[in-house]
Amino acid sequence: QVQLVESGGGLVQAGGSLRLSCAASGRSFSYYNMAWFRQAPGKEREFVAAIPWGSGPTYYADSVKGRFTISRDNAKNTVYLQMNSLKPEDTAVYYCGADFAIRVVVPAGNVKYWGPGTQVTVSS
Repeated sequence: QVQLVESGGGLVQAGGSLRLSCAASGRSFSYYNMAWFRQAPGKEREFVAAIPWGSGPTYYADSVKGRFTISRDNAKNTVYLQMNSLKPEDTAVYYCGADFAIRVVVPAGNVKYWGPGTQVTVSS
């Protein structure tokens, strides 16, 4: 089992940047595929980015390609989401997820573990 805690959210102006972190506890973090999702008010939780436990490609939603970068540091049990060129439509609660079969777009229903989320608000 793994516990996840996100941090790094906040209020930023359009065009700005934020770096989200997801700290994981548990012995098997390095063997979990990890992902970021987001959920805006009144909308379903949507896939943002995923990174495999080992070598392999990362995956991004079309809406964030070229602006967001997912990475992980297995020594620190942490996964990151660097968000650049932020837009007001990026405003949402961002969630870290773990333990799923990685694919181009990861369905939220396939994720076994979730963090509580961190709010990101982008003002215009």
